Amino acid sequence: MRLARPEDLAAVVALTTDAYAPYTPIVGGPPVPVTEDYGPRIERGEVWLLEEGSKLAGLIVLERHPDHAMIFSVAVAPVFQGRKLGIRLLDFADEQARSWAVPEVRLYTNSRMERNIALYAAYGFRETGRRANPYRPGWTLVDMAKPVDRAA
Repeated sequence: MRLARPEDLAAVVALTTDAYAPYTPIVGGPPVPVTEDYGPRIERGEVWLLEEGSKLAGLIVLERHPDHAMIFSVAVAPVFQGRKLGIRLLDFADEQARSWAVPEVRLYTNSRMERNIALYAAYGFRETGRRANPYRPGWTLVDMAKPVDRAA
């Protein structure tokens, strides 16, 4: 794992677009991570890259807050999916939360991404609520949280 650098921006955008492509028809448009401006996130040190050899295999966008770590995005390149790299990225979020001395990791996802909700639940996240997506009228977000001391 390494922090993304400004020169990684195009690769971050390409991987995110490819990883989230299957969800566009499910949610009725590109998921929010696909339309995000990652330049400022890279500058703030929120984008971490997982490389396999010389290839970008996945990434996680992790925000540091006073009382939690917030996962904005977890993305694995389609050619690397099925290798449990998503779990490695979630493990990394737990490690970062511990190093930041915050008690929990939070995330949110689209309510129509049922497979993701099930995966996060299997990893130890619990649903904490649902709310309207402030950026996409008609979309519902599912908020989830996991204590950092609870292993998958």
